[in-house]
Amino acid sequence: MDQEAVRRPGGRFGETTAARHMRDLDRSEALRLLSTVSLGRIVFTRHALPAVRPVNHLVVGEDIVVRIHEDGALGSLLAPCDVPGVVVAYEADVIDPVTHLGWSVVVTGYARVVADTDEVDRYAYLLRPWVAHPVTSALRIRPDLVTGFRLEADPPRPAPALRG
Repeated sequence: MDQEAVRRPGGRFGETTAARHMRDLDRSEALRLLSTVSLGRIVFTRHALPAVRPVNHLVVGEDIVVRIHEDGALGSLLAPCDVPGVVVAYEADVIDPVTHLGWSVVVTGYARVVADTDEVDRYAYLLRPWVAHPVTSALRIRPDLVTGFRLEADPPRPAPALRG
């Protein structure tokens, strides 16, 4: 799925830079890129409506781990023990605001609370909080669907030969 796009510096028409195309990422490359950043957005349902929160994350194997605290919005994701988890999406990206080159990854899967207290303590140490809320738990997202793309510059076209 290639899509071309051009950037017009300073918003002016007529001047363009190299065209870009979109390249789909396979699962392993998408998860590898996701592990290179620590910030993403979790998409979940709250009060029967879609909600999005920016969170710090870790990639552990193929799982994405985020921290939660009791009184936060993500506390609503605590699933009963007899269900596989709560369906969520997780997105992270790095896209340059000037060149519009970079990548984006979306993971969809089931989120469950991490039950092991030693794991929770380890994740609480590794995931730096934005605000001074004590970590009460961690959430593990098991990916079912991993999609992503990379926006890349098209290679420069050779200059036409001059006839002389």
